[in-house]
Amino acid sequence: MDVAVLFAVFIGGLVVGIPVAITLGVSSLAYLLLAGIPPVVMPQKMYAGMDVFVLLSIPGFILAGNLMNRGGITQRIIRFANSLVGWIRGGLGLTNIAASMLFGGITGTAVADAASIGGVMIPGMKKAGYPADFSAAVTAASSTVGPIIPPSVPMIIVGALSGISVGQMFLAGAVPGILMGLAMMVTAYVISVRKGFPRQPWQGGGEVARAFGGAVWALAMTFLIIYGLLSGLATPTETAVVASVYAFFVGAFVYRELPIRKVPGIVVDSAVSAAGILALVGFANVFGWILVSERIPQAIADGVLSLTDNRILVILLINLLLLFVGMFMETIAALIILFVPLLSLAQAVGIDPVHFATFAVLNLMIGLTTPPVGVCLFVCAGIARLPLAPVVRAILPFLLTNILVLLAVSYVPPLATWLPSVLIE
Repeated sequence: MDVAVLFAVFIGGLVVGIPVAITLGVSSLAYLLLAGIPPVVMPQKMYAGMDVFVLLSIPGFILAGNLMNRGGITQRIIRFANSLVGWIRGGLGLTNIAASMLFGGITGTAVADAASIGGVMIPGMKKAGYPADFSAAVTAASSTVGPIIPPSVPMIIVGALSGISVGQMFLAGAVPGILMGLAMMVTAYVISVRKGFPRQPWQGGGEVARAFGGAVWALAMTFLIIYGLLSGLATPTETAVVASVYAFFVGAFVYRELPIRKVPGIVVDSAVSAAGILALVGFANVFGWILVSERIPQAIADGVLSLTDNRILVILLINLLLLFVGMFMETIAALIILFVPLLSLAQAVGIDPVHFATFAVLNLMIGLTTPPVGVCLFVCAGIARLPLAPVVRAILPFLLTNILVLLAVSYVPPLATWLPSVLIE
């Protein structure tokens, strides 16, 4: 009965549009009161969920991304991407995807990518003659690459939950992220050719060199992060701090587009964003503790294994579950609640933890572009000044493409495990 109330309040909160973090907190509190458990347990479990050293890297990476974005990174990355692929049919759509791949390697969050790249590219694509729905759809779809290519906030959460090396998780996402981006480029090109979207003239190798020179400081930040982790010189948290200092230096003194007086405001904005994520982590940890206490994860694992222990079918069932959950729940909340029980199920049928974690995160990233809770859809539709329905229709080919990449990563483990095995002993 208590568990029924937990789920009823949780689902009811989502249906009426209450933020996921608050819904998790209210439903957990309702359970505690009905079960006769002292409410003091709630702050204790919240603090336990947030008191993980690696989670301190999240504010650092958010701050680094904001500093680089305000310091001129977005325009330089877009210019570099455009110099490479802008001359192809539908070139601005390809530029949009390429810029997201490069930009995502700095911010680690899809929403930041959608807002920053979309704020520049969607109006630009509309002005160049691209339909508004296509412009919004390609921006929303490509923004999901950001949290796959390192650094990645969801990968950090996975490392905190499971004990898997964050460095391994970052590397595991590199190949799937690149595949995802290339596959969406092919989709955008096919659509552009069929619909006769415009192309830009080739600007020459000189423009590529100049654009690369302008973006090299920004692109170097990704290599700084990866080198710090792979070399063992720094933990993820320390790497995030170094990245923030680097971002400030480049924005203020190299690009000279980051006024010192704006830095305190950027720090405050970053702190608010990080606080929202950590509050979600805390509430989700209480919810997850309740599920574990009621043996819900074990029941899920036993239920699936009673149906089949075939590895191929288990992977398919996990993907179907995560795709469904991703349609309704925020990525981090879904990871905290479902990752550990599903990891146990995956390991029971012989799935490598790094492989499972990679396709689980990729799966939930796709949820950011699916209604009714696809945050990136709402962001891009708002920038394009369109209702949600036409953007959803326009994004369907990209969703199909991403699901095909998801299936490839799910059933070909080396796509996720090869790079970590080569670079990390």
